[in-house]
Amino acid sequence: MDKHNLSVPKKFILMGVTNRPELQAPFFGLFLIIYMISVVGNLGMIVLTNMDSRLQTPMYFFLRHLAFIDFGYSTAVGPKMLVNFVVEQNTIPYNWCAVQLAFFITFIISELFVLSVMAYDRYVAICKPLLYTVIMSPKVCWSLVIVPYLYGALLSLWTTIKIFISTFCGYNVISHFYCDSLPLLTLLCSRSDDVEISVLICSTFNLVASLMIVLVSYILILETILRMNSAEGRYKAFSTCGSHLIVVIVLYGTLFFMYVQPKSNHSFDEDKMASVFYTVVIPMLNPIIYSLRNKEVKGALRRIWKKLCKIPL
Repeated sequence: MDKHNLSVPKKFILMGVTNRPELQAPFFGLFLIIYMISVVGNLGMIVLTNMDSRLQTPMYFFLRHLAFIDFGYSTAVGPKMLVNFVVEQNTIPYNWCAVQLAFFITFIISELFVLSVMAYDRYVAICKPLLYTVIMSPKVCWSLVIVPYLYGALLSLWTTIKIFISTFCGYNVISHFYCDSLPLLTLLCSRSDDVEISVLICSTFNLVASLMIVLVSYILILETILRMNSAEGRYKAFSTCGSHLIVVIVLYGTLFFMYVQPKSNHSFDEDKMASVFYTVVIPMLNPIIYSLRNKEVKGALRRIWKKLCKIPL
């Protein structure tokens, strides 16, 4: 790469999920189905938790916001990825690349801390049940989701500006299927080490800080469950956390693999597979996990279905 060929590219070329022509059509069909299930599942969860009177609790308030965030970051990436399967050259304008990066970072950071808030909510529900409605008041619940949104938006803006005010070397091929910070860092000439260190520190802080909240919450929950005399009570308490634990393990495992390592250790083919999983697959899995493992959600679905069946055509 010619380091002296400094310019602001008008557009970037995205390498896409695969460069094998015979896989473009099958992948388009597969990811279209996954994205449609994700959209229907997450929007359905938002509507369901708004409509059903029995789901008007803090737990489902946070679940509604998790569904909104999943819809947001899958939509920031999914439609463009699908278009890239059917066009000859996968390009994205310079400004749109910045917008996609900004929205994606906002939603993924919000997801991390909303999952932490959900862990804290389970801690209060299980460890302090008599004070639950007092501690998790509507005002507190709104504060606990607004703060992650604001923090995610501010950090997203800072990261995007930091990358896009740096100098690109004129090479405009992104080894990814969307505009992510790590592939963009490889295209920078000026102050790229400083930007990489900043992104790495922020990514590590967000992952570790949010994960610590989850771990501390579940350690305290586990202590409380083990002190329960009734096996049925222990099972009931733990079952309310099962869906959340599955989502946390899958998402954090993928993100640690992606971001908490130096740029030199990255294989972008491995990163792309991990990215496909957490940008497309996880947003589809979350509403399914919460629906299949949650009796209240399944009950709400049955009630809504019965109401719909009674509507005269």
